[in-house]
Amino acid sequence: MTDFSKDAAIFKALCDVKRLAILDDLKSGEKCACALIEKMNIKQSALSYHMKILCDSGIVKARQEGKWTHYSLSQSGSEYASKRLLELTTPNEDHPTKCCK
Repeated sequence: MTDFSKDAAIFKALCDVKRLAILDDLKSGEKCACALIEKMNIKQSALSYHMKILCDSGIVKARQEGKWTHYSLSQSGSEYASKRLLELTTPNEDHPTKCCK
């Protein structure tokens, strides 16, 4: 049986309005946690929660600079997520479903 745990982490990251807004903001480039906190109008603990989910999915990467964490989109993670969505939603013509008739 196929292990879908990595796929589940990706789709979990994409199923929240705040996380989608964070991804949209990161499209313009790397952002410091302090900038995301201000723009999203959320507390640091809430941002940490959302960023952990985004980083665990592989779509976002983090780097530490002093006491602040800077976040950016991961090109390889984004490409993998796009590829998996396409694979999971494209009908497989090679293996037609067999009906129980």
